[in-house]
Amino acid sequence: MVLQPAPSRHAPIGIFDSGIGGLTVLRELGRQLPQESALYFGDTARLPYGDRTPEEILAFGREIIGWMMDQGVKMVMMACNTSSALVLEQVQQEFSVPVLGLICPGARAAAQNGRRVGVIATAATVASNAYRQAILEVDATTQVWQVACPEFVPLIEQDRLGDHRTRAVAAKYLQPLVAAQIDTLVYGCTHYPYLEPVFKTLLSDAVQRIDPAVSLVAAAAQELEMLDLKNTAPGRAPQFFVSGSPRQFAQRSKGWLGYEPVVQPVKVARVNSPVPIARPLA
Repeated sequence: MVLQPAPSRHAPIGIFDSGIGGLTVLRELGRQLPQESALYFGDTARLPYGDRTPEEILAFGREIIGWMMDQGVKMVMMACNTSSALVLEQVQQEFSVPVLGLICPGARAAAQNGRRVGVIATAATVASNAYRQAILEVDATTQVWQVACPEFVPLIEQDRLGDHRTRAVAAKYLQPLVAAQIDTLVYGCTHYPYLEPVFKTLLSDAVQRIDPAVSLVAAAAQELEMLDLKNTAPGRAPQFFVSGSPRQFAQRSKGWLGYEPVVQPVKVARVNSPVPIARPLA
């Protein structure tokens, strides 16, 4: 575990994702905890994460969280379901600040609201079965269907939300879930709320749509309260950092944020060799 001085209440909360998807978590943080400051990192040089190996995802997470701790964050929110599914427990053991993920909060919300749950996510998240397992731990009688949606993140990052191609891809991915008559749909990737207008045209109004960002921030609020780290003074404006093009990120995030952010570049190490993931002994 990396030891650091105890953070102050006024320290920022670190939020990271492969790109603009994690801005949905940042938005929710501003809604639920407006007094908190945020430091946002988009690993745009290495997106998408959905087709990366667990070893790569772990290496990326270690680099980013280590950098965030150097910036003095008091908590890290993995605004990336792939990272949350594959390496959350590992990095929680390695770093001294609280590190929160999306899977458990989102799964609890899904199991509490539905009986027939569909999960759309990246290929890596679906392959991990993290959502299915977490939902069944809450309620073993819940039926769960999962669909990998590898084309969504590139389409969203390319700002093709209104394309006919995007709607056709969404219809293809949702078809088996509609056929299964799901009553609840989990957005198993923080990019997917951007497609809410498309999903509304393809799903019945009776299907509840679960954005795990809402539950993640609620869990963060409880954690901050328990650790006596809630900020009581007005928060600062979010800071934005990326591993790729700052200009590109600023332009693509403008429509979601409502303003064009100032974005700073950060160099991250390339992964030249796999980093082993610690596994429990048999």
